[in-house]
Amino acid sequence: MSAKDKESAHHDEDYQQFLRRLGIVVLTLIIILGIVIFIVWAVLRPTKPNFILQDVTVFGLNASSSPNLLSLSMQVTISSHNPNDRIGIYYVTMDVYGAYRGQQLTLPTLLPSTYQGHRDVVVWSPFLSGDAVPVAPDVALSLQQDQNVGAVLFNVKIDGQVKWKVGTWISGRYHLNVNCPAFIKFRNPDHAIAVGSAMKFQIVQSCNVEV
Repeated sequence: MSAKDKESAHHDEDYQQFLRRLGIVVLTLIIILGIVIFIVWAVLRPTKPNFILQDVTVFGLNASSSPNLLSLSMQVTISSHNPNDRIGIYYVTMDVYGAYRGQQLTLPTLLPSTYQGHRDVVVWSPFLSGDAVPVAPDVALSLQQDQNVGAVLFNVKIDGQVKWKVGTWISGRYHLNVNCPAFIKFRNPDHAIAVGSAMKFQIVQSCNVEV
């Protein structure tokens, strides 16, 4: 092997050593960064937001038994409170819909993407509507019976995704599931306000939140 070849082989060996050391340094930095993020996450431990169903305005509610169809049109007011002192919340996607006895009655309404700062409160007032939705016979019968009694239990549900923000760091997406029971007493005028042909019911009901 000539001197030139030996010098070239030595150079290649030095270069390979440099790459191995660089890889070790980069890997060490990644591990340290991951540990720091984990420690910050473990110390802060984000608390899930609090949702409250404030009111429900019913514009139309109809049930037919032949065929079994339900129609529902309403507007709801939902507020969310971020209880965290150091963690912000990005509401990436938020689909809201109305349900009765596990049956979805309205099309999902997409809420705008929103950032919620520390201790902030956000309020949404989406319209929910479903026209002639096919349901099981027992569901239609139950609604007719509830209407005769004068009290109906609906559920306003939210299916979405959130991100947590700590300083400049933003987490990945987490699934958000919110269930707000809306017990509406049509024959109780004390908690209802006439809005034209519609009726607005003050609910102020805490929602079940899962993240």
